[in-house]
Formats: sequence, C-alpha cells, structure tokens
Amino acid sequence: MLSYSDFEKIEMRVGTILEAKVFEKAHKPAYQLRIDFGDFGIKKSSAQITEKYPNPEVLVGKQIVAVTNFPSKQIANFMSECLVLGVIGDENGVTLLTTDKPVKNGLLIS
Repeated sequence: MLSYSDFEKIEMRVGTILEAKVFEKAHKPAYQLRIDFGDFGIKKSSAQITEKYPNPEVLVGKQIVAVTNFPSKQIANFMSECLVLGVIGDENGVTLLTTDKPVKNGLLIS
C-alpha cells in the first residue's frame, strides 16, 4: 500500500496532444506523442493506445492526463519523457484519461 505522502510525490498534469504519429520502431503498436504542458513545456511520450485510437490524427487537440515527474525512458530510438494515463481492462485496449471541459495546460491533478 502507498502512503498519502507517497501519492503526493506523483505529479500528474493536464496536457494537450500537439502531434501523434505511428511509432515504427516500437515492439508493440504505439504512437509517438508531443504534448503541451503549458509552463512546464512540451514533452514526448510513447503510448500503446492504437487499438481504441486507430487513427493518430484524432488524438491531436485532445487534453490528456500524464505523470510528468518520472525519469525519461528510452524506448527503441525514442526518449519518452512522461507517462500518459489511461484505463485498461477490456479487450479493446486503453482508453485515455481526459478532461470533460477544457482547462489550462500544465494544471495539476489532485
């Protein structure tokens, strides 16, 4: 079990996807994303979300939630700088966590 102080260390922020393209060199189907986190900058992420989002263009402009304070992770020839969050558990892949109304990029999730 995590303590509340452990949870407080996790920095989750809202960002807007600026670009999504097929990650050709990934072992499992994935996209390379560029995400705008406002004052916290633009970060890259690799996301295995191709089952529910077969067309990467539909992701552009979508506000998502991501963990932004993990260390960067090398995935093939790509450096992933944040972890995009989604719901797993059904046979149809990952559903992204999104906002139901537009908010300022970079805001913290609490």
